[in-house]
Amino acid sequence: MKANTIPHSAGDNAIVAESLTKRFGSHTVVDQVSFTVPTGMVAGLIGPNGAGKTTIMGMLLGLVRPTSGTAWVLGSNIASRGEYLPRVGSLIESPAFHPGVSAVDNLRSLAILGGHSSGGVDDLIDLVGLTGRGGDRYGSYSLGMKQRLGIAAALLGDPELVILDEPTNGLDPMGMHDVRRLITRIAHGGRTVIVSSHLLAELEAVCDWLVVVDRGGLVHAGPVSALGGSNDVLVVAAGQHAGEELGRLIERLGHEVELHDPDAGAWRVVVGKGDDAQAIAADINLAAHRAGVVVHELQHVRANLESRYLDLVTVGGHS
Repeated sequence: MKANTIPHSAGDNAIVAESLTKRFGSHTVVDQVSFTVPTGMVAGLIGPNGAGKTTIMGMLLGLVRPTSGTAWVLGSNIASRGEYLPRVGSLIESPAFHPGVSAVDNLRSLAILGGHSSGGVDDLIDLVGLTGRGGDRYGSYSLGMKQRLGIAAALLGDPELVILDEPTNGLDPMGMHDVRRLITRIAHGGRTVIVSSHLLAELEAVCDWLVVVDRGGLVHAGPVSALGGSNDVLVVAAGQHAGEELGRLIERLGHEVELHDPDAGAWRVVVGKGDDAQAIAADINLAAHRAGVVVHELQHVRANLESRYLDLVTVGGHS
């Protein structure tokens, strides 16, 4: 497809990437990555450190030229970044503000430089949770406050698309919580938000859509609910002496089983996709009772998004 030919899918998507590739010399940082981000979604760009997330964002923002492949942002090709950048706000790496100037004056300066009205700066200060601190020098801010001000800067001009690169990086749990809540607030305004992180658990509650990359390649793109991977499991224990009998009993029922804790006689029973974990647990409990095996523990452990994500990426290969 020619770079200036808009794909049919661009009308329904804020982002359409097709075979995006970036090489630095012989090193391939992003390798044939294709994905879409529907308009109005909070999309997580997730992957281990060094997976290519920042480079992908750089290509979408016109900061990095692809070696091959292309993308469309808000209906315009990245080769014509002037057509869409006025409608995009971003925070890439650490926010750059003058330490001796107040937060409000920093934002007003950026608004003027960007050709935006500075009239809404006070509202942005309130939106990001810095009410009453807008007149303080930026240099007096905590890391979390600096990140929130950086997000406020990304919102200057009321952009349709907001791209945030690792906005929770280096923050304590409370700071992470504040940024997650802020992302939700931003999205409620009808914007599309793309936020990158290597910590999936920090974005699980706010993302509607996930793009998962590893070693420069795409391993998943789609709604959060479609992220495949780990199954739920049942942990069943009957004590050390009855453990072997319990394992044989579960296998006779036709379930996949693996030893969980020999000292406790505990087994992990894989719950297949679409299977009823409660019904399986009831069958095991009844069969154990009939065999005279006393079950000490019968616990349903749900597969969370983090475990599914770890199934897809090779975290050990990254620093």
